[in-house]
Amino acid sequence: MTDPVPVRDAASVILVRDRATRPQVLMGQRSRTAAFMPGVYVFPGGAVDDGDARVPLSQRLNATCEARLREESGGRLLAGLQAAAIREVSEETGLLLGEPGIWTDDAPAGWEAFHRHACRPCAHHFRFVFRAITPLGPPRRFDARFFLVDADVAVFGADLDDFSAATDELSNLRWVPLDTVDSLRIAFITTLALETAAPHMAHDDPPDSVPCITGDREQALRGARPDRNRFAY
Repeated sequence: MTDPVPVRDAASVILVRDRATRPQVLMGQRSRTAAFMPGVYVFPGGAVDDGDARVPLSQRLNATCEARLREESGGRLLAGLQAAAIREVSEETGLLLGEPGIWTDDAPAGWEAFHRHACRPCAHHFRFVFRAITPLGPPRRFDARFFLVDADVAVFGADLDDFSAATDELSNLRWVPLDTVDSLRIAFITTLALETAAPHMAHDDPPDSVPCITGDREQALRGARPDRNRFAY
């Protein structure tokens, strides 16, 4: 039977700080009444909006990561996925991923903070490291591309602990040391994303390959690792 739930293109950002010493990743908790993954700690991220591809990025992904993203997503989504990742971080955490730059036009909805702070969105420090497609069953499904970003260099002139400009989409925003992430309520797919990203946190090179985890593959991995059988969806 065909699943009636459409799969939406999405971007998720693994923001890491202090990567050379004790890496910490930024996570927030979804509402306990949310239709998708209620009460679970997640990375900032969300679906691509129609206007994201038209947002002027000051710089895009490096050539290797962009080529892989093109292979996985097609050319029409290249700019949209990068912009969506930046916009979602801004909305859900209040942090701006960008560099100084004046906007020549009015900012579209969702980008007003960048315009106000003379910040041009920038994906130069992004690395495409992981992809996951929500399995059949949940009320919402996403084809999510995960980007690893060094917050210490990518966040525009700000206090990394200042989330005062965030919306209420995520609560309990916090920088979580990698060795304590398992103390939070997280999805199994988040565990897989972190395990994939962790070896790349200490350097800037793109990964040799980008795994894509589908529903069947996720279930197989879950069955083989009952010790990591975290929240599903």
